[in-house]
Amino acid sequence: MNNKDFRIVVLAKQVPDTHNVGKDAMKEDGTINRAALPAIFNPDDLKALEMALACKDAISCVSTDVSVKVTIVTMGPSRAAEIIRESMFRGADDGIVISDKRFAGSDTLATSYALSMAVKKLGKIDLVFAGHQAIDGDTAQVGPQVAEKLEMPQLTYAEELISLNKEEIVIKRRLERGVEIVKAQLPTLVTVHSNAYDCRPRRAERVIMYKKAQIEEWTADDINPDFERLGMNGSPTKVKSIENVVLTSKENKKINNSESEINELMKELVTAHII
Repeated sequence: MNNKDFRIVVLAKQVPDTHNVGKDAMKEDGTINRAALPAIFNPDDLKALEMALACKDAISCVSTDVSVKVTIVTMGPSRAAEIIRESMFRGADDGIVISDKRFAGSDTLATSYALSMAVKKLGKIDLVFAGHQAIDGDTAQVGPQVAEKLEMPQLTYAEELISLNKEEIVIKRRLERGVEIVKAQLPTLVTVHSNAYDCRPRRAERVIMYKKAQIEEWTADDINPDFERLGMNGSPTKVKSIENVVLTSKENKKINNSESEINELMKELVTAHII
C-alpha cells in the first residue's frame, strides 16, 4: 500500500433473526443454534457500512489522486459471504470471511481477538467501522474490544459523519441526554449507533457485477492467532438460556399531568422492576 491509498474496514456480522426465537434457538451447550434461525445482515452494521461509504465519498471528492478501498470483514460460517456480497452491491470493494470450527462458541472476547488479528493481517488501516451492537447479543462490546487490541483510539455511538481528511475524522455521537461533536486522529475505530443514516440501496449494475463474486475465506491458521484465545477456550462468558419475555398490561392508572405524580409513578415502576 502506498501513501496515496486510504483503507477502510467494516466489521460486519450475519446474525440470526431474533424476532423469530423458538424453543430450539439454544443448543445444550448454551450457544445459539444458528441453523434453526433465518440469517440477516446485522442492522447496526448496515449503518456502519453507510458511514464507511460516506467516508469513501468524502475522501474521493477532495483527493482525486487517492485510492479509497472499503473492505468488509466478517466472522462466521461460509454462508456469511452473503453479507459481503450485499455490501458490495451497495458500494463496498471487497471482503473477507474468517471461518473455522475453532471459532465456534466465541463470546465477545474471543470474537474481538479473532477480528483484530484479521484486521492486522490486512496491513495499514486508516479507519475501522463497526455497528454499535449485534441483535443476537446486544453487548456493544466487540467494537471497543477490537479497538483496544488494535491499540486504536475509538469513537462510540457515532450518528453522523461531520468531516474527514487523511489525518482526522469528526463525528456527531448520540448520548443519553444529547449529542457531542468529537474528533480523533487516524487511524481510529468508530462504532455506529442505530440512529445513524440508513444504508444506501443496492445499485443494479453492482448487483449484476457481484452477485456471483467469489469471496476470500480465511481460516484460523491464516490470521496467526494464539489458539487458546479462540472459540470456547477463549470465551469466559457462558449463556445459560434465552427466552422471549412479553410484558402484558394488568392494570391501568390515571394520573394528572403534574411532576409529583409522574415522579411517584416512576418510583412505583422501578420498585416493581417494570423499568
